[in-house]
Amino acid sequence: MADLGNQEEIEKIEIELLLEGIYRFYGFDFRNYVSASIRRRIWNRIRAERLKNVSSLQEKVLHDPGAMARLIADFSIHVSEMFRDPSFFKTFREEVIPILKDIPFIRIWHAGCSSGEEVYSMAMILYEEGLYHKTKIYATDMNEDLLEKARKGEYPLNKMPCYKDNYLAAGGKQDFSMFFNVCQDKACFHRFLTHNVVFAQHNLATDHSFNEFHVIICRNVMIYFDKILQNRVHQLFYESLCMRGFLGLGGKEDIAFNDYSQYYEVLSTRQKLYCKVK
Repeated sequence: MADLGNQEEIEKIEIELLLEGIYRFYGFDFRNYVSASIRRRIWNRIRAERLKNVSSLQEKVLHDPGAMARLIADFSIHVSEMFRDPSFFKTFREEVIPILKDIPFIRIWHAGCSSGEEVYSMAMILYEEGLYHKTKIYATDMNEDLLEKARKGEYPLNKMPCYKDNYLAAGGKQDFSMFFNVCQDKACFHRFLTHNVVFAQHNLATDHSFNEFHVIICRNVMIYFDKILQNRVHQLFYESLCMRGFLGLGGKEDIAFNDYSQYYEVLSTRQKLYCKVK
């Protein structure tokens, strides 16, 4: 019987083979995600599929696209809310919006947009500040199911009191309820908020830049990446930002320890807002 050390080494090899197989066959690259996080999600799927080990999961996902779709859903980071961390959006409104007003046509990229709550939050701010008509927002995620939820813009009605509080704390200027209709147990956000939004599938681990942006928002995504993948994504963002463009990260993320930190100046240390200067 293999001892614990051998079992751990076997499992490590199995996980590496699973992730390599997924990358080669499906094109999704999870090889540089934080190992503890990816291992936990793999075992959640093993138990849900009533399998015995990682190798059996590999066999199933390579032969069953439905099982692969379920695993992708497990790997997707889906923790979002409208105006999440309101102080970030308040600082964006106060510090970045005045600069954007001088730009003839604004391009914003929400990378890893999940189910779209922060995209709608940005659209509301731009609408209130009179900039939405000259802005194109690109909202991307690797998970097509989450993107479909984002396109619909329908969120549980019981979350609206929290979202309203966040909106007001972020400097909201309207009655929050003006942005949606009540549809049974859901809040259905008005279509004008997505008239200038493009929802598209994009994988930060494998895909390339597709435009030049004045703002890139990617919050609480890279905490699940190892240093290699973080640097890869920061290179992607650097190449995608125009000069004097703005980068917004999550509260637990930082630009200080990657290869591109020297090319930015800090707009807000607390809110993780940066400006590309060279």
